[in-house]
Parts: sequence; structure tokens; C-alpha cells
Amino acid sequence: MNKVRLLKNLKNASRGNFFSIEIPKTTKEDEKKIKELVGELQSEGKIKLRECVQREYSVYLHGIIKYASI
Repeated sequence: MNKVRLLKNLKNASRGNFFSIEIPKTTKEDEKKIKELVGELQSEGKIKLRECVQREYSVYLHGIIKYASI
């Protein structure tokens, strides 16, 4: 998964500007990669993360999509 694909997934899972998505993970490396990509999107000002929950087999993300052109 890369940053552009994650942003597209967030836009597809959004209602208006709010998004809520559960991303499946298989390893700890996947979890680290997801956190890293979300951090990059936040620092670029494309999203604002309200909640990030680490579950056993997935990562749940909830937040707001700011202006983001794909």
C-alpha cells in the first residue's frame, strides 16, 4: 500500500468530509506502514485523524479529509 492508494481508499470510505475505514493487516510491518502513511498525509495537510485503533487483525481509522486532489 502506498500513500496515494490509502488516500483513495479514504475518499471512497468517506461521507462528505468524514471517513471511517478498517484496514486489514497481516503483520506488525503492515501496522507500522499504515501509521507512517497516515502520518505523512497528516503532515501534508490532506487529512486530520481523530481516532486510530489497533485491533488484532486490522487498523481502524476515523477522521476528516481536508482538501485532497488525487
